[in-house]
Amino acid sequence: MSETAADTEPQANASTLTDVEIKDAKVIFDAVWDDLVEEFGLEHLMFPKEIILLGGAPGAGKGTNTNFIMKARGFTCPPIVVSSLLDSPEAKALKDKGMLVGDREVMGILLRKMLEPEFRDGAVLDGFPRTKVQVESMKLLVEQISKLHRDHAGTAAAASFRRPTIHVMVLFVDEKTSVERQLFRGRQIQQHNEEVRATGIGELQEVRPTDVDVEAAKHRYRIFKESTWDALQSLKEVFFYHLINAQGSLEEVEQNIIKELKYQSSLELEPETFEIIRGIPLASELVLHARQELVKRLDSYARDHHDLFVKVVTLINGKFIPIVHCHAISGRAVINNEDEVLANPLALAMLIDVFSDRGYHAVVDKQLSRIPERVNANTGEIEFRPNTTYRIRVYFEGSEIRRGGEI
Repeated sequence: MSETAADTEPQANASTLTDVEIKDAKVIFDAVWDDLVEEFGLEHLMFPKEIILLGGAPGAGKGTNTNFIMKARGFTCPPIVVSSLLDSPEAKALKDKGMLVGDREVMGILLRKMLEPEFRDGAVLDGFPRTKVQVESMKLLVEQISKLHRDHAGTAAAASFRRPTIHVMVLFVDEKTSVERQLFRGRQIQQHNEEVRATGIGELQEVRPTDVDVEAAKHRYRIFKESTWDALQSLKEVFFYHLINAQGSLEEVEQNIIKELKYQSSLELEPETFEIIRGIPLASELVLHARQELVKRLDSYARDHHDLFVKVVTLINGKFIPIVHCHAISGRAVINNEDEVLANPLALAMLIDVFSDRGYHAVVDKQLSRIPERVNANTGEIEFRPNTTYRIRVYFEGSEIRRGGEI
């Protein structure tokens, strides 16, 4: 069995997995999986619905942007930081016995952590995978979760064994930016430690060699490109892959993250669920050609329904616009009207389109009521006639007025 020490920095010279390495990964994963089944029972292996594999070049701002990534996906649980797991009681117990915390141990500790209830909806795995065996083990894990999903489909437990959604997210910066940020971090830590020593307030932070030495920082970046980068790249054809340009400002990087993680129902919903709703057009598709479609409709009204169109425009101009004028400051008018022309559904469509063309947003409600008309002299019963009132809400950008005393 081939196991490598899972240190905080991966080993270099990673490349495509060989058949032997794939077999080794399967042996390792199968052993971990069997341990989980024996410890928890197959019916309790409920893994996160969504898993984000978060990697990044040194200095790319992985720690800075993790919370934003989680917020963008609606996660309320903390990230699972793999390097911190290596300091967990389980890992320390292995070290105390003189054992390496290899890929098998990392996978065992990580999977047990992912089974905790707070990660049921989603989890960010910060710093995973780092090695070739971990990459292959992740693929095998998703196969097992997918099998559990299929096995429980149509059962009462289906909601607990959902189809997994996996995102690979890589924050990337070039070598120059990486080295500059690593050294800047080192200067910040050194300044912090000097203040702690002078005041006795706070705790000293670790200064790594890569934080103070240019060549060490370059070496760390090179290790990332030759190992972790290859590991994450190899997942591109298997899972949703997001390469985030982290060169710019924090705000620019956040916008890049939002763009990459935009919700896509076709990718995230169950296929059966998506088939039910896919017939409803996307808002973005409607908006894309909305102006052209509005022009076509208005021209067709004037061409094919000229008389009705003129009546609607006359009604708007004569009865509605005077009321709208009175609400020019607020930008919001509510108009009740009982004109019979509006009984035609096409007239209502015309009304909405005319307001849209003129820069307003109109919403029409149809309200049915009964109006007392006469009393039956013989029975004493009140006779009613049906009545239809059209309530038109008109919204537009109101006036900015200057209040007294304001400059």
